Amino acid sequence: MAAAQQANDDKIDLAAADNYEFTGYKRNLTGWQGHLLFWVCVAFTVFHLLILNVFPIDSILFRAIHVGWGGVIAFAVYAPLRGRTLSSIPLYDWLFIGLSIACAGYVSYYIDELQFRAGALYEPGDVIAGVVGTLLILEMTRRTAGLALPIIACLFILYCFIGPWLPGMLYHKGYNFGFFFSYIYSDQGIFGVTTQVSSTYIVLFITFGAFLTASRAGDYMNDLAVSLVGWARGGPAKVAVLSGILFGTISGSAVGNVVASGMITIPMMRRVGYDRSTAGAIEATSSTGGQITPPVMGAGAFLMAEITGIPYTDIALAALIPCLLFYLACYVHCDLHAVKHGLRGLPRSELTPIGAMMRKAYLLAPIFVLIGALLMGYSEFRSGTLGILSALIVSWLHRDHRMGPRATLAALEIAARETAQLVAICACAGIIVGVIALTGVGGRFSHLILSIAGESQILAMFFAMLISLILGMGMPTTAAYAVAASVVAPGLIRIGIEPIVAHMFIFYYAVISSITPPVALASFAAAAIAQADQWRTSIIAVKLGLATFIVPFMFFISPLLLAQGDLLSILYVFATASAGVFFLACSTEGWLNGPLAWPQRILLFGGAVCLITPETVTDMIGIAVGAGIWIIQRLRHGADPGAKIPSPT
Repeated sequence: MAAAQQANDDKIDLAAADNYEFTGYKRNLTGWQGHLLFWVCVAFTVFHLLILNVFPIDSILFRAIHVGWGGVIAFAVYAPLRGRTLSSIPLYDWLFIGLSIACAGYVSYYIDELQFRAGALYEPGDVIAGVVGTLLILEMTRRTAGLALPIIACLFILYCFIGPWLPGMLYHKGYNFGFFFSYIYSDQGIFGVTTQVSSTYIVLFITFGAFLTASRAGDYMNDLAVSLVGWARGGPAKVAVLSGILFGTISGSAVGNVVASGMITIPMMRRVGYDRSTAGAIEATSSTGGQITPPVMGAGAFLMAEITGIPYTDIALAALIPCLLFYLACYVHCDLHAVKHGLRGLPRSELTPIGAMMRKAYLLAPIFVLIGALLMGYSEFRSGTLGILSALIVSWLHRDHRMGPRATLAALEIAARETAQLVAICACAGIIVGVIALTGVGGRFSHLILSIAGESQILAMFFAMLISLILGMGMPTTAAYAVAASVVAPGLIRIGIEPIVAHMFIFYYAVISSITPPVALASFAAAAIAQADQWRTSIIAVKLGLATFIVPFMFFISPLLLAQGDLLSILYVFATASAGVFFLACSTEGWLNGPLAWPQRILLFGGAVCLITPETVTDMIGIAVGAGIWIIQRLRHGADPGAKIPSPT
């Protein structure tokens, strides 16, 4: 009876989890409509792969087709409201599909003339296409990503027309209706840098992720994590951390990671004694880190490469040390929590032997092919394509899951479906970016921030942190970063902060907004799976991710943590920062070779901050404080009590 009750308690409510990240009301089309959508999706992905690798076309034409085709898929897949027909496409959505095709067709037919007169002259057809196309994008975004981003975009559009009646820094002379929509429906707005990213990097790397999943590399990563650390004390929590690193390389969504790996790791954590909220918090924090895990980071990283002009390989390299510090903190927290509560791992008899897992290590080959191609100097497009082909090849080494023609076509279809949401998000973000460029409000807003900060870099960074966190609470990471990068980053760069530091700083806070109350999407999704209290789960997740909230200020103080410098200096700073993160985790958990009294915790926290601040004097102070407390604890409690917890057999 008790076992049945436990099984019932641990049921995974995926529908409840999905509600915390708006993913739209998806249709499951049947009959000829289902077959038609399947081939439209397959053709969408194949078209992009061919254009990126074999048959390049005009970039604006490519983006217009990308948005129009994405609209066809979005209006076919996503119903406008809950309860609407989910087995067929109603007449009004056929109208929207036709309008999406018409707008893309108009841009394609008049591409040369539009490029000549965009933002200067316009014809009635330009205005009609601009108005209809903009409204379609707003509706696409509402259906696929919720109301927050479309509402913000509408406010920016409204701002263009009411500027003459606004006071102070918000004042501008206003813009003609026709001029505005012909301007925004061009490469100055909707078809600008954000859509450039979604039509190239995002499509390619989502396809890469779809092929990795179809080849069972994603399942293998979770199984490998269980085999490597599932037996250790608190093993299932450490599995969540390790799978966050591995699975995060193929997924750019924190909530997506939670749902994919949490349905395995959360019940395992519950089984060995983790309470519901802690299990959910560990999964949420680990999954959030996946968006900052090289080589395939969240879509915002690709956008960063386009905005800054910094090669994506340099951005991925810069993210490596902060990513390692993030997961080091998560791992130490999990270990200390297991020590405090006497939690064991899973019995070794239930785990797949590591030798057997190593015999399937070839499933990781696509990731190594991708990394190797990038390091060898191949473009991101060619590297991603080679990764896709290698995933297809390695599946044939896996006798039970070979990707035949049907599985390959299915992966191409899934990639298109998953891309549709980001097509809408990036196009809608393009509206905001276009308005910021047109009105110059971004520069004035940056000036306001700097005026408040009084030219203090640290205060300016603090305001940048708040803005990024607030934006990230209501929007997907990509959109939050795009807006913050347009509004905040120019001001930070103006006061002397390096572009990669400013943009990485903003990107990191947009990412970790997923675990930041009051709107902590990843924490809420994990709480739904664990059937835990949302707020307690969110608070524990913040504690686990506390080092991550500090890490961006670390690389602001010392760009060495972004791999900007000589190797020996980078290694030294990484070592001291790692020690700081370790002592910070000990302080927040209240454990170092035994329970820590509050005065010791406060002192250790100060020592951790000294180590996190990359200066020689502060490093020495931090080491002295940390070592002194460790010695005192060792003398008082002896060896680490956690070492006495027997390993399961």
